[in-house]
Amino acid sequence: MKDLAIFNAKTTTERLPFDSLVRALEEGFATGCQLPERHHHRVERPGEPDATLLLMPAWSLAEDPQQYLGVKIVTVYPGNTARNLPGLFSTYILYDAATGEQLAIMDGNVITGRRTVATSALAGRMLARPESSKLLVLGAGRIGSLVPYAYRAVLPIDEVAIWSPVPEEARLLVDRLRGDGIAANVVDDLATAVHEADVVSAATLATEPVIKGKWIKPGTHVDLIGAFTPAMRESDDETVRKASIYVDTMEALHEPGDIVQPLRDGVISKDSIQGSLADLARKTVNARTSDSEITLFKAVGSGLADLIAARMVYAGSGPRN
Repeated sequence: MKDLAIFNAKTTTERLPFDSLVRALEEGFATGCQLPERHHHRVERPGEPDATLLLMPAWSLAEDPQQYLGVKIVTVYPGNTARNLPGLFSTYILYDAATGEQLAIMDGNVITGRRTVATSALAGRMLARPESSKLLVLGAGRIGSLVPYAYRAVLPIDEVAIWSPVPEEARLLVDRLRGDGIAANVVDDLATAVHEADVVSAATLATEPVIKGKWIKPGTHVDLIGAFTPAMRESDDETVRKASIYVDTMEALHEPGDIVQPLRDGVISKDSIQGSLADLARKTVNARTSDSEITLFKAVGSGLADLIAARMVYAGSGPRN
């Protein structure tokens, strides 16, 4: 029997450098895996909002040379706000899919954060203009703060603008980026910043659009990371109407408001979705076709991406051959 490996947040982070993770995700989305529906369970909490237990399983295809099975376990406790605790905790457990033997336990928050922005960066590498150098990030929280680093691993980004509904968070992130030698500034005029950007990446909890289609210039790539429920939205109707739309998985047609609401209202149709990240990785659909095309990528998260990242943590600092 193998010893159970335990990877804390620091080690999990160190084993997921963005350049290697993006390559691993491209290979993994092209190959695919067994991906059951995620499981949601309500946990009653007397005197406070109900909590949620979320289980996200995935495992290797039977023909894969390396056999892994993984489950991400997420607890969401809204009542933790009153306890001055985070509302979400996450753990990833990796198994040998051939035997069912436990291999490793690792920090699920790190897995989620880094695979999320690396997935967007992979899509950006395929959909943004190759010379894109100006990145605008909306949101400066845990996910937004990683976006510049992921995009700089795939595109020649040399200017980063940060906007946040919490200005102090934007200032802190800009200071951190400058400390790492990255030219960065805080955005006050969002309309102008969107118009000037080559890539607009939103990682917010917005329930009303923060990106207006009238601001977006031809050739822009729009990356929507936040707004993960039907009631949440980061982009307006004009944005999705004028863009070529791609998604990480087809679950994006059912979960996020940026797709669900325009579909419901007839602004777009299912035929407006050009393809998934798997389609792009397999090159079965066209990516950007001109320098003037506006592309849009909407991600909802996938157990496949979790499994790819977890395999990478277990194996070392890059994809296993």
